[in-house]
Amino acid sequence: MFSWVMPYKNMQHRLAAYNYVLLLAEFILIHHFSMLCMKPVFIALLMVWLASCTTAPSATDPVNLFSGGTWTDLTYDFSDKTIYWPNNPDGFRLDTQFKGHTDAGFYYESYAFYAPEHGGTHLDAPIHFAEGKWSADEIPVDRLTGAAVVIDVSEKCINNADYLITTEDVLTWEKKFGEIPDDAMLIFRTGYGAYYPDASKYLGTALKGDSGIANLHFPSIGPELAEWIVQNRKVKAVGIDVASVDYGQSKDFKTHQILYRENII
Repeated sequence: MFSWVMPYKNMQHRLAAYNYVLLLAEFILIHHFSMLCMKPVFIALLMVWLASCTTAPSATDPVNLFSGGTWTDLTYDFSDKTIYWPNNPDGFRLDTQFKGHTDAGFYYESYAFYAPEHGGTHLDAPIHFAEGKWSADEIPVDRLTGAAVVIDVSEKCINNADYLITTEDVLTWEKKFGEIPDDAMLIFRTGYGAYYPDASKYLGTALKGDSGIANLHFPSIGPELAEWIVQNRKVKAVGIDVASVDYGQSKDFKTHQILYRENII
């Protein structure tokens, strides 16, 4: 988990500050192995609202906010059902190193795991498609936190697996809710998350290898929209609930190239 606190110049500023941070891990693949059950999961979405102040508790105090809210678990198990890009011949594998009672008399479990990098909820480092741009370890922490804007395009995608999200989709949303703020995370909802982990519906095919890639059909961000975002808005991250920021039938992954050359994760 990442956290971030606004810098302040002096104590007066500290007393006056009321800093909010939304922590969003939508695009980070986190392998968590519990020592109690050794169950590997990845975090699909984790949102935390932190506030810092020296005044008395109020309606916006984190304690009040969280006590009246509901925590929603959006994790999936890593398993033989985890979906990976079709060019990966192998999926997730969990190897048991030890499970049972040791010669010393205590119970112990230990595991090793293998997984391709392009599966489930994950973050693409810009260097994935942009030479010389950030690798995962170089991404500043503040690029992984912030307010998120979610634009629902599921009605456009439900009957069109090859739908390309357009600039008009974003402008229509902005007419209703206002312009996307600077440094926001822009997330698109296609509704395809409901198909996971059925690869034939989520990816459009359950085939592997070249034949699998040729038969990919799922909606995503059109290159024209990606270019518009770069030229007209100052977002720091773009996310979507399908397997790629380019649609399934893309051959040149242009949306990847456009966003990542600007270090937009």
